[in-house]
Amino acid sequence: MDFEQTALNQIATSLAKHFDSLYYVEIKTGYYTEFLPTQMFTDLQIPRQGEDFFELAKRNINKSVHPGDLEFALRSNNKETVLENLSRDNTYSVIYRLVTNGRIVHIRHIYIMCEDREHIMFCLENIEDDFREKEEHNRNLQSAELMARRDELTGIKNKNAFIEHSATIDEKIRSGEKDYLFGIVMCDVNDLKLLNDTRGHSFGDEAIQRASRMICDIYKHSPVFRVGGDEFVVVLTGDDYRNREELLEKLREESRANKRSRSGPSVACGMSVYDPDEDKAAADVLKRADDLMYENKKLIKSGHLIEEFRGMEKIEELIPDERKRMLDALFGALFTVSGGGYVYLNDMRYDYSRWSLSLIDDFGLVSEYMYHADKIWKEYIHPDDMQVYEDAVNAALCGEAELKKIYYRARRRDGSYALLTTRTFVLNDSNGKAEYFGGIILQQ
Repeated sequence: MDFEQTALNQIATSLAKHFDSLYYVEIKTGYYTEFLPTQMFTDLQIPRQGEDFFELAKRNINKSVHPGDLEFALRSNNKETVLENLSRDNTYSVIYRLVTNGRIVHIRHIYIMCEDREHIMFCLENIEDDFREKEEHNRNLQSAELMARRDELTGIKNKNAFIEHSATIDEKIRSGEKDYLFGIVMCDVNDLKLLNDTRGHSFGDEAIQRASRMICDIYKHSPVFRVGGDEFVVVLTGDDYRNREELLEKLREESRANKRSRSGPSVACGMSVYDPDEDKAAADVLKRADDLMYENKKLIKSGHLIEEFRGMEKIEELIPDERKRMLDALFGALFTVSGGGYVYLNDMRYDYSRWSLSLIDDFGLVSEYMYHADKIWKEYIHPDDMQVYEDAVNAALCGEAELKKIYYRARRRDGSYALLTTRTFVLNDSNGKAEYFGGIILQQ
């Protein structure tokens, strides 16, 4: 068939700057000519000229298109579909994935109706680099948006996220949704200023992190936000809303227990629920929860509780900062060689220990730092294995720690028992007195 070769060559030269492959197709007969050789389909060995472009396209789509895009690509390149789209607009384009030369490539194919309405230009463009750049841009954008709503210290949602969430709540309130229910719990870490002033801000940061974990562990089905230095907000939904009274008491009881044992964070908290007859916005519910939190804080600071805290201060003053730093350094070294097991280390002079966060999470212990941890851990050991555990600990303290491993069962957070094996050791001071007692725990 005779083509206006000069004109077509000029078109091909112009389009070659933008596309990786170019075909000129006669609509009526399907006869085609390739004007721009491509490296994309070398494994398909497509003839430079042929009699039926759309049949050729169908065969090669079945050979080269990614299985996940195959049905879409066949439908998009059907002759009737192409002509129908070109009747509305002179160009028609789609994007899908090819598997060519052993790798996945995103391509854009474009059909262009020629001015004579008898021919079509079919162009293929490799857009893999553009696609990857766009993906990277979207990831960076999502990451930036996520970081803008994420608290750096605790990893939970921050005040910006709470403001946005409150706006969503306000929209639902304004819509008059009758069955809309939610509650708010306001939490404030107790004695954080005292901790910062007497122990340093690193200990204050640690208290905030541990409080965050405690609150999130209790309110598993609700968003938790850190909205200030020592303030957290929980927006109660679902099961957490239905069980709100029990969960609030659990939070208060854990705080009281932590304060008594000096082994974890203590928070004051107050809760309020949405009243559609009174509340015009989330801020109304938050205000009541905040007022109730301050009442709870006053109650905590009154009576014998403040004396209990003073007793804790006196004990902590006996533990020099260098001893805490030494415990952390030794724990870090032990964790490095643990091979993925749980790790614990106890400063025997002060009966103060540190435990792996993964162990805290899996078994439901109150904190990674604890006083009198041996007594606390015994509560998790299966009664039938208690004697084995105590005999092994006594053997370790008598210098026999390396002779055998300890096998016993301990209760996980969900109530089931895990079979554990523990390799214990003792570090003695220069006088041969036991100074640190620790070990690596593995689940069998």
